[in-house]
Amino acid sequence: MPMLPHPEPAALRRDPLPLRGRTALVTGASRRGGIGYAVARRLAAYGAGVYLHHHVPHDEATEWGAEPGGPEAVAEAVRAALGDPGAPVFHGPADLSDPAAPAALIATAAEAFGGRLDIVVANHALSGHDGTLDKIDASMLDAHFAVNTRSVVLLVQAYARLRAGLPPRTPGGRVVLMTSGQDIAGGMPGELAYALAKGANASVTRSLATHLADLAVTVNAVNPGPVDTDYMAGDDYRAVADRFPGGRWGMPDDPARLIAWLATDEAEWITGEVINSEGGFRR
Repeated sequence: MPMLPHPEPAALRRDPLPLRGRTALVTGASRRGGIGYAVARRLAAYGAGVYLHHHVPHDEATEWGAEPGGPEAVAEAVRAALGDPGAPVFHGPADLSDPAAPAALIATAAEAFGGRLDIVVANHALSGHDGTLDKIDASMLDAHFAVNTRSVVLLVQAYARLRAGLPPRTPGGRVVLMTSGQDIAGGMPGELAYALAKGANASVTRSLATHLADLAVTVNAVNPGPVDTDYMAGDDYRAVADRFPGGRWGMPDDPARLIAWLATDEAEWITGEVINSEGGFRR
């Protein structure tokens, strides 16, 4: 069999803006303390235009609360990271528990970018309203499935339909899903509805990757491990930090670096994978 030629030396040098001219939708990017914000900043720094999805009522119902200054403050902070000053940054709301919302969000983001959408990072999640096997009920299971699983698949479906309208083999298509390490030793017995819904995302990753392969789209899932998104403090926080060999929690930019790399052409041969990014966390 003929061997593929080795790249010329110039091709081995990294482009400082590997996502210049590409566009991305990042869901769940409503707080500067969150992973979605960190991902959006990384994509913007690599040259991409970014659409930030938010659902402020979810944040308002949590212990950490909504972002001071609201979504526009988050968007302005992402604009400050732009590697390409001409790349646009948009933001908009969507309640992804509504079955019609995922397709509408894909259409809105694509329209904002003039009809093009290259990258989808499905970072949003329902937090709370959960429990152990003894405490969960049908409403908890349904709520987590609607936001953490159903909406993700419907987002990918709408994105795939958008990509199908492009010329064959248009490069740069990327989907990144988020899972939560529920399949690793110990599981998440105290958050069973969340673990079930996020586990479904990990399980469907390879099936989605196979379906979207002919559209030149890679599909991967990332488990970021325990990440400091301002939801824990005190002795519990220190106890978790001690379980990392580095003595610190994962920070939002830790998984963001991996996700941004998966969005570049360097990762075009990686698809159908569930990737753990946990810094050696000891369970």
